[in-house]
Amino acid sequence: MDRKVILYIAMSLDGYIAKHDGNIDFLSAVETTETDYGYADFLAGIDTMIWGRKTFDKVLSMVEEIPHRDKKVFVVSRTRTGSHDHVIYHPDVVELVKQLKQEEGKNIYCDGGSEIIAELMKHSLIDKMIISIVPHLLGGGIPLFREGIPERILKFKQSVTYPSSLVQLWYELDKKDTEETSKEVE
Repeated sequence: MDRKVILYIAMSLDGYIAKHDGNIDFLSAVETTETDYGYADFLAGIDTMIWGRKTFDKVLSMVEEIPHRDKKVFVVSRTRTGSHDHVIYHPDVVELVKQLKQEEGKNIYCDGGSEIIAELMKHSLIDKMIISIVPHLLGGGIPLFREGIPERILKFKQSVTYPSSLVQLWYELDKKDTEETSKEVE
């Protein structure tokens, strides 16, 4: 089994995924009906999604129905338990990802938020990153990468520039660096 955890997320040019109040209106600067920025192709390679509870709540505030009915959807929450519709709540993202990586399946999509990303980075559980840079400066907010995550070497795979001025960066975590960092943590 070689399921990968892939962070697929958008951020402002200055590194924020949302304003301090969770507002993500800046993403509309690149909304277009002409391209989905590779999202459909990306989704074809995954069968499991992980959202933090705040990210999930934000998604719910924007849509009428919980998306991705064809996927296993996990929401990491310390306060919610059980399931809702096709969503399963789980209290520990590290335990969840370790369990999912042992199961057969396609890749695993992590869509934040920053607390979840920080936990996964601390435990070297993100394998790939696809980060879309929105040409917008927020000047403050919720950073994609929180202070205190371990230093990592990333291997550049590709970049894609779209007519909307969005730039998508694709990276893999350097396995050698991850193994050395894991030994230091132990």
